[in-house]
Amino acid sequence: MKYSKIIKDFLEKKKYSQINLKAALFDMDGVLYDSMKNHAVAWCNSTKAFGVNFNKEDAYLHEGRTRISTINWAYQRQYDRDATEEEIENIYELKESEYNKFPDASPMIGTSKVLEKIKENDLTAIVVTGSSQESLLDRLENDFPNTFQGESMVTAFDVKHGKPHPEPYLMALKKGEFKPQEAIVIENAPLGVESAVAAGIFTIAVNTGPLDDQILLDAGANLLFHSMESLANEWEKLYNALNETKI
Repeated sequence: MKYSKIIKDFLEKKKYSQINLKAALFDMDGVLYDSMKNHAVAWCNSTKAFGVNFNKEDAYLHEGRTRISTINWAYQRQYDRDATEEEIENIYELKESEYNKFPDASPMIGTSKVLEKIKENDLTAIVVTGSSQESLLDRLENDFPNTFQGESMVTAFDVKHGKPHPEPYLMALKKGEFKPQEAIVIENAPLGVESAVAAGIFTIAVNTGPLDDQILLDAGANLLFHSMESLANEWEKLYNALNETKI
């Protein structure tokens, strides 16, 4: 793959002279962890219990939204109104209960390899997720030791607007004191890709779910891989191109 041409096209579009890579921003579900299939089932079961139409494809298409935004989207589609606070609380409480029935999701195959290479290149790794799981930091430290810092992480608690709004990725840049041209984003969700692109960051889609590749490309992804392992295998070539390509 001609990475240099793709990067040059990105630079010209954004009017950047080069990418001075210092940070890699990671979505969590479907990138760091093989957890999206469980989230999809949990969303389907919890919404169905309250008579709300929401299928697995909806879960993947709207991954990255905050819980309020996700439930309001479903209510707007079905009832042409936002959900009440009580409806949101009831559905999400059941969703969390359904999700917790599953064993802890395993790290995505290839993710550890990518993170090792990130550290070898002295890049800062930051998690940017729509999740509101309070145990997140402990889990990350256990599975990926000495990689992520709690003070730089962006979760649903940190933002007013979830993905696809650029706020989550702009918040990550602000916390890490990075410019958009000093980072890359690794995402698996179309709304996450839209968020990263809107924040002005070079965006790599990793299609670890059932969605068609074109959905992620149409969302604005600059590159697409089909697994974290394939990204790990291509990392050296990509990293060199990211650092060497200039206009």
